[in-house]
Amino acid sequence: MSRYPDAVDVVIVGSGPTGAAYARILSEEAPDATIAVFEVGPTVSDPPGAHVKNIEDPAVRAEAQERSEGPGAGADTVSSPGAVTAGQRRARPGTYLLDEGYQEPGEDGLPVVAFSSNVGGMGAHWTGACPRPGDSERIAFLPDLDDLLAEADRLLNVTTDAFDGAPFTALVRERLAAAVDDGRPEERRVQRMPLAVHRRDDGRLVWSGSDVVFGDVTRRNPNFGLYDESLVTRVLLEDGRAVGVEVRDRRTGETHVVRARFVVVAADALRTPQVLYASGIRPPALGRMLNDQSQVVYATRIRDAESAAAAGHAGRTGGEHGLDEVVDGAISERSGVTWVPYTDDMPFHGQVMQLDASPIPLADDDPVVPGSIVGLGLFCAKDLQWDDRVEFRDDEFDWYGMPALRIHYTLTDRDRDVLERAREQITALAEAVGDPIGDSPFSLPLGASLHYQGSTRMGETDDGRSVCSPDSEVWGAPGVFVAGNGVIPTPTACNPTLTSVALAVRGARRIASCL
Repeated sequence: MSRYPDAVDVVIVGSGPTGAAYARILSEEAPDATIAVFEVGPTVSDPPGAHVKNIEDPAVRAEAQERSEGPGAGADTVSSPGAVTAGQRRARPGTYLLDEGYQEPGEDGLPVVAFSSNVGGMGAHWTGACPRPGDSERIAFLPDLDDLLAEADRLLNVTTDAFDGAPFTALVRERLAAAVDDGRPEERRVQRMPLAVHRRDDGRLVWSGSDVVFGDVTRRNPNFGLYDESLVTRVLLEDGRAVGVEVRDRRTGETHVVRARFVVVAADALRTPQVLYASGIRPPALGRMLNDQSQVVYATRIRDAESAAAAGHAGRTGGEHGLDEVVDGAISERSGVTWVPYTDDMPFHGQVMQLDASPIPLADDDPVVPGSIVGLGLFCAKDLQWDDRVEFRDDEFDWYGMPALRIHYTLTDRDRDVLERAREQITALAEAVGDPIGDSPFSLPLGASLHYQGSTRMGETDDGRSVCSPDSEVWGAPGVFVAGNGVIPTPTACNPTLTSVALAVRGARRIASCL
């Protein structure tokens, strides 16, 4: 017998934070609706969808990461900053790279474009940064955007005080504010980074994954089912409207049809358009306006750290982390994180993280005050182009048997100018905080942000330049909804997950109102 239901009200393809948001809102607002979530990868944590950083045993955590790496399992991953700065093409733990199709001749491509295949998706591996978009990052045609972002804060359990005890955090924030806050509105000034993390009563940190977004209301919903190792090969349509999905049980190889009134495709910004393409749902903008965020990183040593420590600025100390906290995005329990918000005048989003060791070897007689090394990272907003895209081949297939994807991606002259400005800005920020370490900032390979957007972009009207409506329903395919970072239509520099979850809330409420 199939382990799948014959029919449900709503099928959700993908179990990352946005797929989980649909399940949560539907469980709250349409509790009688039947829901099935299909995930191509395995369950790697308990509860399902939990962040792997919550796994205390390092060996068990490493196993969970490897099981999330799909066809890349067993390959070398980024285990040190040297692997990145040396230009080695490696994935981060928990993710895998494309074997081919990541760069077309004469184009910049996305050499380290990456994926996760596991219950919880990238939400089991992310850094939890949840800044709000500002200025031109905002979606102007959504009048309820701030209310939706507040709801996303609730679902992700976003806090700003989990790292208040980290070394020198307040001092770093003061020095950065003195360098950039002049003339900024209050909400765009240097501040604590909003993070999807909270501290338990016993002091332990808990990082939010899809398990937090699902919440108890979803897990206790008798009408909810989560099915791992299940590949949705296509969305089924009748008279142009969604009627269900075709799903392949990766444990047995058998294919089944699950009928549904609504289908939400929340795979990721590259595999969501892949599923639509395989289903024959191909609006003109599908896969177009692909948007990555270029990154520049640097490190600095806090100036006068000894006297600052004596004055009581330092909190927790110790640890063993270095530049990998910048290039790999990790934030340790001893590492505060400060936010330098994006503005149109300064089109970068800054994450400034406390490090507990130097990213480069220091002389034996050069002591480092614990917590006095700071890593800086700037994300750059992309100049959107119609021809930056993911395209698919009918005669080529990927490891899962789905249409193979190829990335077309180039930096414009404006993009290169913004990158150069980012290098200048990050140097100025490093000098404001302390003494820069190393000769110059480092630009990460394209695709390293993991913040791919735009491929199923939202639009105010069906003008051929967007894939879905303001409610995330695909133009010309009623009952088919899309979710994830790919829905964001604006050129952003800030981490996109909070915005993506906010947009998912809007779509889920639309479905709930129809059930």
